[in-house]
Amino acid sequence: MPALLRIEGAGLSRGGVEILSGVDLEIQSGEIHSVLGRNGTGKTSLACLVMGLSGYELTQGRILFNGKDIAALSISDRARAGITLAWQEPPRFEGVSVQDYLSLSGDGKPDRLEPREALALVGMEPDLYLNRMLDEDLSGGERKRIELASVLAMRPRLAMLDEPDSGIDSLSIDTIDKVIRTIVKRGAAVLLITHRENLAEIADRASAMCGGKILKTGQPDEIGRFFRNHCEDCAHINAPVENDYRVFNALAFRGPTLSPSGEGGERK
Repeated sequence: MPALLRIEGAGLSRGGVEILSGVDLEIQSGEIHSVLGRNGTGKTSLACLVMGLSGYELTQGRILFNGKDIAALSISDRARAGITLAWQEPPRFEGVSVQDYLSLSGDGKPDRLEPREALALVGMEPDLYLNRMLDEDLSGGERKRIELASVLAMRPRLAMLDEPDSGIDSLSIDTIDKVIRTIVKRGAAVLLITHRENLAEIADRASAMCGGKILKTGQPDEIGRFFRNHCEDCAHINAPVENDYRVFNALAFRGPTLSPSGEGGERK
């Protein structure tokens, strides 16, 4: 089966600085795929590149969506094709009510979710929020939940969720899990961007990212161990060197290794 999203050797530079290099990634229809990495390793830039935001144009490689090269498509065309991005920091819209925002998100979509239903699915009481404005009076956590509700209403083919637990108390991870699985049940694939291992584990497959490169792709528990053993305390974040790639391939998941001093410990 052809991949819904196929990224082949993608590169991105901004201001003369290389942000992404040789990124290869595939996401199948209906798949939840997490990209796990520390802050600043290129995860959000990858999502912006797929979404086609201004300033995020390919410098090498290609991006295929449903078998078609989308490099020349505008952000609007990509959205119409079924790609959406939920921001880590959701935008504010002065003068727009929650109900209007969610109604616009689902406008014209078959089997659309009503705003009341979408809010309930993200753990919000509709009667308390439908008539509120999307402005600074809402907390970051409230705006993040409304953003997730809008993704549900949009019914995309590919939903990219950038740190969906950001600004939400950790007790709500189960709610995020439920929302993601509802998105998938409604016909979408999900690209889940996170630095939290426990959130990445809800995916079908996962990839570890550092220095603008995909280091490894596999089962979530496998990638979680990789992240725990090699990334969490890495002393050279965003500067993985050639020797480390060879070490990753040779030693990943073999347990403790010897440090340069000869003492046992996890290799970073």
